[in-house]
Amino acid sequence: MYLSLNSTLVAGRVPWPEFARLAAKVGFPGVDMATSGAMKEGFEATRALLAQLKLTPAVAGFPVEFRKDDATFQRDLGQLEAAAQFVAGIGCPRMSTYILSSSERPKAEQRKIYKDRLCAAADVLARSHVRLGLEFLGPLHLRKMFPYEFIWRMDEMLEFAKECGPNVGLELDSWHWHHAGAAEKDIIATGKENIINVQVNDAPRLPPEQIRDDERLMPGEGVIDLAGFFGALKEIGYADGVSPEVFGRGLKNIPPEEGARLGLDTARAVMRKAGVAS
Repeated sequence: MYLSLNSTLVAGRVPWPEFARLAAKVGFPGVDMATSGAMKEGFEATRALLAQLKLTPAVAGFPVEFRKDDATFQRDLGQLEAAAQFVAGIGCPRMSTYILSSSERPKAEQRKIYKDRLCAAADVLARSHVRLGLEFLGPLHLRKMFPYEFIWRMDEMLEFAKECGPNVGLELDSWHWHHAGAAEKDIIATGKENIINVQVNDAPRLPPEQIRDDERLMPGEGVIDLAGFFGALKEIGYADGVSPEVFGRGLKNIPPEEGARLGLDTARAVMRKAGVAS
């Protein structure tokens, strides 16, 4: 496993390609790709930059809006093949996105819409051998945000992901793993082949109804069993990127470099304590 810089650590204030340069300066072995920003820079320039900085591209953003109307989805889907070819060519055959855990529509109706759209997207990605990770969202307030509860458990999201295509799996975030009530056994049951990307962070000791998704802690500052989390990932042989994703924590009020370094240092300490090289 290797640590990768995520934009939350800099509160979204550093655009690509400066973001990649910051990752290397601070000491991250990897970097989360800003798909649109990197594509604007161009294929050769991006490959050269990553090689020069000795950075491994961990995961790329999924540039398709599948949550809104069909016209928006079809527009973005038409541009997906170029993005897939781009990320595959720079050595990052992984994209990820999240799925809200509540909906304006009844679950069965929403599930069909999302499945149809994500199946179509997965087919496009497969032509470039790109895999897609779907993130389940665990906190109670997100499950209650809209009238109908949607998929929020790890095992159910994995089942849904596999229905969307053989190249679709999970983006596993320790925050959502914890708040969805998952355990080490769920990671082991999922298996290495079904985990596309990993994110890490920590949670305060609060009752579920007081947890807010944008109020997270750095790894090791809270109550999540990160030793068990990384122990399970080690057991299944996971060897790709780990991105510290921390919303809040006052990161917008400190210099981007300081936030990036804090994320790297805390995540590295937790991983080493768990016996995982980073």
